[in-house]
Formats: sequence, structure tokens, C-alpha cells
Amino acid sequence: MKSLLIVLAALALLAEGDALAQGRRPAPPVAPAAPPPPGPGDWRVVDPENMLVIETSKGRVVVELAPQVAPLHVERIKTLARAKFYDGFEFFRVIDGFMDQTGDPQNDGTGQSDLPDLKGEFSFKRDLAGNFVSVGTVLSTEAGFIGSMPVFSQLAMMAPLTADGKVNAWGAFCPGVLGAARSGDPDSANSQFFLMRDHYPTLEKTYTAYGRALVGLDVIRAIKVGEPVAPPRDTMLTVRVAADLPEAQRPKIRVVDTKSAWFKARANEVFVDRGIVFTPCAVDLPVEVR
Repeated sequence: MKSLLIVLAALALLAEGDALAQGRRPAPPVAPAAPPPPGPGDWRVVDPENMLVIETSKGRVVVELAPQVAPLHVERIKTLARAKFYDGFEFFRVIDGFMDQTGDPQNDGTGQSDLPDLKGEFSFKRDLAGNFVSVGTVLSTEAGFIGSMPVFSQLAMMAPLTADGKVNAWGAFCPGVLGAARSGDPDSANSQFFLMRDHYPTLEKTYTAYGRALVGLDVIRAIKVGEPVAPPRDTMLTVRVAADLPEAQRPKIRVVDTKSAWFKARANEVFVDRGIVFTPCAVDLPVEVR
């Protein structure tokens, strides 16, 4: 068998050499066809009531909040934004390859709002009839999305074994994800938050993830680095709920619907390509700003 393979390889080389000798080059490898772009029905418009617009000294970041994943934290950041609490706050702790931290009136990690601390929302119960879209199973864990939010979950097959027919799920700390800063007490999150520069899986199930930047990942990664950041620091000029902005100032954003057939097909391609190292962070989510 080995001898036969050697003979076949030699014949292939001879054929290629004959083609070159006659002035013909072997045909180049054929690149795989590019996937078709999303169609008109593959998009959804982002609800301005769950859209946070952060104007920074480096540019704009727009976050889609995820109330189904962490309702208490979503309500808190909207309350503070509506009070203009965050305006002028600095990014005081920024670690390259990790995250940008802000949301502290003291700008040093020791301050918070006057509102009570929040209970950690490190995981949540998902109903099998809910909005979770599974895009692959890795090591007995389902990876998927709720809206634009990347999520991991227990397997759906476990639901009949639970008292409420639901399974545990938790946010994935992918690039652009919004997380709640806290102390060693798991129920100590208040006003401080961070935006992920890269995927950091060790935060999952121990910190609350409650949104994802659809616009401005380049801005997040451009914020001045330091632990603490040396002055002058980058700042949040304003933080607003998009629904509260005048119509002319409100960003009009649509994102590919993770429930669409286009997205499911694209996610499956990435899942097959990545295999056991797949995470939902690997799936690009097309966004359009109008």
C-alpha cells in the first residue's frame, strides 16, 4: 500500500512538470464561496429603551442591554443614566486584553451611587420556550444567544429533570460585553461597570453580564490603559438611554436577528470550523447604523 502511494505521488509530480514544460500552469485551488449577505428579513431594529449610548473622549459606544439575562442590573444602569449620574466619570482601571472599568464618582474604585447594592445575577433560568438560540454544544454545555447577548446554558435535555422545567444559563464575557464591577462580596455591585476588550471566560458565572456593545468595540480598545490609569484619563462625556434622546440625536441601529435562518447557518459554519474550542464569541454579529 505504501509503495502504491509513492508511485501515485510520483505520477502526480510528473504530470505537473509536464504541464509546466508545455507552458501551462496547474489550476489554483478554488476558494470557498463567500456566504451570501443577510437578507431584508434577517435583521431586527434595536429597541431604544434597551440601548445605552456612551459618548466617550475616544468616541461613541452603543450597548444593547439584556434584561432577560440580568434585569436588576439593567434597571440600575438605566436609572443612573437617566439621572445623568455617569457624566464626566473617568476610566480609572483599564487592562489591555481584559477590560475598561468606570462608573465610580471617586474615579478610583472606592465609590458608588447612593442606591443600595445589587444581588449578583451571575446566572438565570431559561425557559425552553424562550428566546435562547442554540448555536452548538461543547463539553455538555450549549452555546447560544439571547438577542445580541452571547450566552452559555445547561443542556435543554436537563429541563425535564428540574422542578420548574428550566435550565441555568449565564452570560459569556465576550469582547464588548458589559459587566458589573463588585468587591469580594458577590452581592456588592452598585454603579461601577466594565466593558470587555477581549474574551475573559474566568469571569463567567462569578460576575454579572448584562449587555453587549453593538457599536464601538474599537473605541473600547482605544481607551487609555493603566492600573490605575495615569492622568489625563479618558472619560465618559455623557451616558444616556437612547429612548430619552431627541429623535434627531438617537442612533438608528439594526442588528442581524440571531433567530434568523441566515444567522443560524453562519453560526453553524463557525461551529463546525472551530469544533471543541468554539464559543459564541467566535460568531460575528453584523450591525448597521443609520
